Amino acid sequence: MVNSQGRLALAAVNPAAQAAGLAPGQGLADARALCPALATAPADGAADARALAALADWCLRYTPWTAPDPSAGIGAGIWLDITGCAHLFASPQCPEGEAALLADLVERLGRSGFVARAAVADTPGAAWALARFGPARTAVVPPGTQRSALAPLPVAALRLPAAAVEDLERLGLRRVGDLYDLPRAAVEARFGAERSGQVLRRLDQALGLSPEPISRHNPRLGRPLPPWRARLALAEPISRSEDVAAGLARLLGQLCPRLEREGRGARRLELCLFRSDASLDRAAIGTSRPSRDPDHLAALFAERLAGLETGAEGDGGIELMVLEATATEPMTPAQTTLDRWVAGTEALAAAEAFGAAEAFGAAGLGPLVDRLAARLGAANVMRLAAHESHLPERAVRRRPVHVRDRGHAWTQDRERPIRLLARPEPVRVTAATGGAPDRFDWRRAIHHVARAEGPERLAPEWWRAEAAASEGAPFRDYYRVEDRAGGRFWLFRAGDDWFLHGLFG
Repeated sequence: MVNSQGRLALAAVNPAAQAAGLAPGQGLADARALCPALATAPADGAADARALAALADWCLRYTPWTAPDPSAGIGAGIWLDITGCAHLFASPQCPEGEAALLADLVERLGRSGFVARAAVADTPGAAWALARFGPARTAVVPPGTQRSALAPLPVAALRLPAAAVEDLERLGLRRVGDLYDLPRAAVEARFGAERSGQVLRRLDQALGLSPEPISRHNPRLGRPLPPWRARLALAEPISRSEDVAAGLARLLGQLCPRLEREGRGARRLELCLFRSDASLDRAAIGTSRPSRDPDHLAALFAERLAGLETGAEGDGGIELMVLEATATEPMTPAQTTLDRWVAGTEALAAAEAFGAAEAFGAAGLGPLVDRLAARLGAANVMRLAAHESHLPERAVRRRPVHVRDRGHAWTQDRERPIRLLARPEPVRVTAATGGAPDRFDWRRAIHHVARAEGPERLAPEWWRAEAAASEGAPFRDYYRVEDRAGGRFWLFRAGDDWFLHGLFG
């Protein structure tokens, strides 16, 4: 029951209450007069909306286009656009597949405790009307026949307000077919422009004479099918984690060879587990670089599937598994290993803590990054990415490891040191020839310059007035120098002062 206009009213009724003459919208006092033993419970609209959205999500097993329809007073429903999907349920007894799809949908919902009716038609309005007011629990309206199928239904089947339905019935217009031959001018004169427009618009939508767009409630619902998709229907519901892992291995065995044939690798994969209790679980993984290694991807999913409740046998078991590669990229040659001396002790310690130290060898750098991201969260594993600035200390930013960035052309033709000091360190240049340093002192060591290239002049970012003012000299003249011992350094002159900013190796 719900509080409606200061009075308690029925929000929904079950079949037994409906047989006793009760209906949604009826006052609680009137309902108790008809049925003294009536049992009621407060309505929770927010919980109903969440349940309906979850049910619409579960219906993705039939089509990639679903959306909830919270029709007040008549029974909530779900829109499904099955264009191009019904043939998956075709059989010799049902070559088109629509009737088999509806039967499967209604039967599965019934096993989960939902009383459902369903209809297929050319228009949303006709399908809505037949599902709620048709004589059969399921109905398939052949193309172009919605006019005759709608004719015997009550005018309430046109999704009209209660006031409009009462006005029509008072005039003897009780069936949809009674409106077919009425002159439109007479309808407008009888009901007024606003109400007649509402009646005629709903009639035209149901008959397919005017379009009716359906809004998607969630960007996850109604997205186009990704081209990289594998589906596994199970003969019996499964619940053991070992069976789920085996099903995932079969899906990866289908998907990864397809990616390999097309020269692509997955960057993001999503596993959908459809349960027999009309619920849906999702597990998604991301990779730091394109991958099509089934063992590596299965290991990443193990982190996600460990937190899913598999349910008891026969109670919400998994009966359908769908694996989608929602993001892919071409696979290009790239670094696959990371030597221990390059990684450093902190990275090695982190890898060993998570059981991924083998990633520093032949197993590759990608698995290590993906393992850390799966454990710690992708947003907590960072990498350095190019930033739109010529100033070295501003040319990189920390970015989550799974976020892709476009390349920056202004850095591709400029040689930069592999190690940049956190802050430029002052050096003392004792001699200079032609502007280039001849010798410099750094950290109590004297370096005699054998070769020098430059200068490369970098100007401050004039649009950052505060930063430019704090940087002191307006220009920097950078030199790449090599000392007699073979060390290579990156030095710059700012005014009369010299600084060392990086090491080339």
